[in-house]
Amino acid sequence: MLPAHRIFWVLILLAAAAAGLLYNIIFAAGASPLAGFTYGLCMGATVLAFDRGLILAGLQARIRRFPAWLYVVAAELAYVLMIMAGNALGGLLVWTFALTPDDLPSATRMTARVLAYALAVSGLLVFVIRMRDLIGGEVFVNFMIGRYHKPVAEERVFLFLDVVGSTAFAEAHGDLRAQAYLGAVFATLAEPVRRNGGSVDDYVGDLAIITWPMARGLKDARCVTCLFDVLDRIEADAPAWAARFGTVPRLRAALHGGSVVTAEVGVDRHKIAYFGDAVNVTSRIEALCRPLGVGILISQDLLERLPRLPDGIRARSLGAHALRGRGAPLAVATLERGHAEAAPVTALDSRRAAIAR
Repeated sequence: MLPAHRIFWVLILLAAAAAGLLYNIIFAAGASPLAGFTYGLCMGATVLAFDRGLILAGLQARIRRFPAWLYVVAAELAYVLMIMAGNALGGLLVWTFALTPDDLPSATRMTARVLAYALAVSGLLVFVIRMRDLIGGEVFVNFMIGRYHKPVAEERVFLFLDVVGSTAFAEAHGDLRAQAYLGAVFATLAEPVRRNGGSVDDYVGDLAIITWPMARGLKDARCVTCLFDVLDRIEADAPAWAARFGTVPRLRAALHGGSVVTAEVGVDRHKIAYFGDAVNVTSRIEALCRPLGVGILISQDLLERLPRLPDGIRARSLGAHALRGRGAPLAVATLERGHAEAAPVTALDSRRAAIAR
């Protein structure tokens, strides 16, 4: 089965193809349905590829830096060009496979009616994509299917990522520059989170909250892999960070999981929220990083549920600590680069084997 985010893009492309098929039915009676499908698919694919930065990414980046009034005009012109390119590609395909009686120039010609129709369809599809980007892919799907319209008890993994030194950066460079800095840091999270099947739940100041359903987060230790993928990406781009902002981001991270109640809340503004001790404990663990002098903490409870740690990562126990608002002390460990045993981290002996000596 395709991952949920891939299913979304397949559905978007199918919607574009269906719009092309509908155009043939309404405006070109008697034309091959497969030709309309092909035109729609090609135009949808080029618009989508441009919107996602798969083609002409540099042009898109420059357009986004334009003033608002100029950005609207430039973006609209760019989409017109993408639609024309998609129409030409579709025309080439339908002519090549003899799906139209027209000659090649006629098959690839863009008419005003086709352009207006394609712009309307593209605008609708891009709006849906923007809404998905705004609230997150997993949240978008859950809203659409009403999964959390009624509260649901489930188990989830939470990863809290706090940008260290953001307050000092704001004092030195101003709030606008600090916001650009945080925006760049949070943008860096997107691809590792998506690749590891997670979902960014929220940004609270300089803190990002990432979550997985428990089974998905534990599988192949995705929650841990995601964290180190983020750190690796920042480290790989260190010269670019230093050149752009004069500093390389440092993160504090906390990992924990447990039972929560997930529900859709709000009236004028809806949100999927998580209620339960697991969220509060993750926050307390993140606050524990500073007094313990480490950048990463994971609860022993979650560590024991992981089938194994990713290659090259090891756990080092830091003992049990009292957390504010929690009666019993909680055992935590830090995660470090180093040799990690392949044995499951489930029993005491296995846990000791995974801890660096």
